[in-house]
Amino acid sequence: METSAKQNRVASAILQTAIILLGLTVYAAGVVLFILPLDMIAAGTTGLGLFAQHFFAIPLSGFVAAFNIVMFGIGWVELGKKFAATTLIATFYYPFILNRLSVLVGDFIFTKDPMLCAIFAGIMIGFSLGIVIRSGASTGGMDIPPLVLQKRFKIPVSVSMYAFDVTILLSQLLFRDREKILYGIIMVMIYTMILDKMLVMGKKQVQAKIISEKYEEINLAVQEQLDRGTTLFQVEGGHLRKPSMAVVTVVSGRELQKLNRIVMDIDGEAFMVVHQVGEVRGRGFTEMKRHLEAAGLKN
Repeated sequence: METSAKQNRVASAILQTAIILLGLTVYAAGVVLFILPLDMIAAGTTGLGLFAQHFFAIPLSGFVAAFNIVMFGIGWVELGKKFAATTLIATFYYPFILNRLSVLVGDFIFTKDPMLCAIFAGIMIGFSLGIVIRSGASTGGMDIPPLVLQKRFKIPVSVSMYAFDVTILLSQLLFRDREKILYGIIMVMIYTMILDKMLVMGKKQVQAKIISEKYEEINLAVQEQLDRGTTLFQVEGGHLRKPSMAVVTVVSGRELQKLNRIVMDIDGEAFMVVHQVGEVRGRGFTEMKRHLEAAGLKN
């Protein structure tokens, strides 16, 4: 059992590292393909790096590396050693892959349309930030302050990141034209939206309220066939004023069709109301994860 748990932890660490490297590579590719060729403005660490490059002639990859090291120290203190250890990968890998991709791409220009550059840079950056943060790490640099604010003040990551990025964009008014600032704001809005979606992906569940005279059979079937908890509520028909019970349960999106089939097989005239819920906590959802962690089966 102990050997199996150790193997699971190693496999989980390898998968986490692979996801982080993928995210950082996509992030760097978005910068190299859509931001640098047309001299688009950027936010985050890259935006600060472009500011330093313009005014102080500091190479972009060099500034990013130094800034990431400083932010890594803050992350170590504020967010813990485990987080810092995973972020250490980003601290050194991102400047490296940014430099390598810049050399590889050279003078190649994917598109000369600034709107397309803003859109696709936003998509790639939002996707990369989402998978890296979901893996328990960050891309380093300006990703760390929003995570610290979330921990200390419960401010959503996407909100504080948007505020920081817009501030960095506006600072570039000193050496960029206003039109590029507008394109930059569009890019930030796109990747903030995608990041927000990525962070809640997989957490959304479906709540179903089932009203049927055969509520006892449905209640038992949901518990036995779906292994989901249920709650019974007293209800009364608005027309006939007939008292009955409603079965309420929460399932994943994948289980919704199975739930519908179970209910219809028992009572083809059952009334079922379905809507999405943002997140579910408790047994069968977050509680199960904690049990696995306590048993050493989940990293």
